[in-house]
Amino acid sequence: MSDQARAHRWVGLLLFVGATSVLLGTVAGSQGWQAWWPAQADEVSRQIVWDIRLPRSLGAWLGGGLLGLAGAVAQGLFRNPLADPYLLGSASGASLGVGTYLSLFGGSAWVMTWWMGLGLTGAAFVGAVLAVILTLLLARGVQQTLRLLLAGVVVGVVLGAITSMLSLLQPQVLQAMQGFMLGSTSFVSWAACSTLAMVLILCLALAWTFARVLDALTLGESTAQTLGVPLRSARLVLVGVISLATGAAVAHIGLVAFVGLAAPHLVRSLVRCTHAWRLLLAALMGGALLSLADVLARVLFAPQELPVGVLTAVLGGGYLLWRVYRDTHHGAGAAP
Repeated sequence: MSDQARAHRWVGLLLFVGATSVLLGTVAGSQGWQAWWPAQADEVSRQIVWDIRLPRSLGAWLGGGLLGLAGAVAQGLFRNPLADPYLLGSASGASLGVGTYLSLFGGSAWVMTWWMGLGLTGAAFVGAVLAVILTLLLARGVQQTLRLLLAGVVVGVVLGAITSMLSLLQPQVLQAMQGFMLGSTSFVSWAACSTLAMVLILCLALAWTFARVLDALTLGESTAQTLGVPLRSARLVLVGVISLATGAAVAHIGLVAFVGLAAPHLVRSLVRCTHAWRLLLAALMGGALLSLADVLARVLFAPQELPVGVLTAVLGGGYLLWRVYRDTHHGAGAAP
């Protein structure tokens, strides 16, 4: 079977897994299956399923798709398998935006009702975008990949420290900040799903357009330049894709760890393909991972619910540790 045929096959499989996980997330628990049969459903069950569970499950899939896509673009752009969507400081910027918003209003109950609206979501997105802009200013553009990488790390550390200091000065925001830092899909609405879907389509189209640039970068920057690849404009667009995808996902589901890092790794381990297919598969893999993790977070210790970010960190970290151990062991065994 050719690599393209395998890619087609995995696209179909991941779409099936994603659809199944969304369905499971919608009907899992009490008042789930009953809402699909008119004879057994009441108005409360219908509202729980169609207004709460379905947008939550679909939002988890869309948010995971954005993180998976951003991770694949970051790893291709920086030519580093350890690159993740939060590399440019967007996560720390989003956290600072949320912390600033809560501090200004004292973490009151009125502010908490805006968790389902544009209040905290908008603050997180603005903070993420401003952090990336600061990274670009420190790196003096996108020409030097290493400088951009280091600037992102520095911005992330500094903004993270400011967020911690802000939380210490305003203890009343700690509980709300904890929910954001651990990641949650509990408050994703239909409006949020619409926003995530539009951002995912836009980012996927832009990344797909510059997929050949990522293929050329695997040969090195100097080789890519000799091939006539427009590196400067491509870097700018791809950094914009990472920033927009990560900012939108973090703004709606909080800081979910390891999805953007593990999804491209899983794709590379399953099928060899060009970046055009890898980007699509990474987005589908990220959506499947996060939607399945969301289902597990709700059913493992039901009726108590785990933060989905904690579960993805445990599972994703365990997977990457296993990969490192396997690769190290295989390399040691293959050594002469």
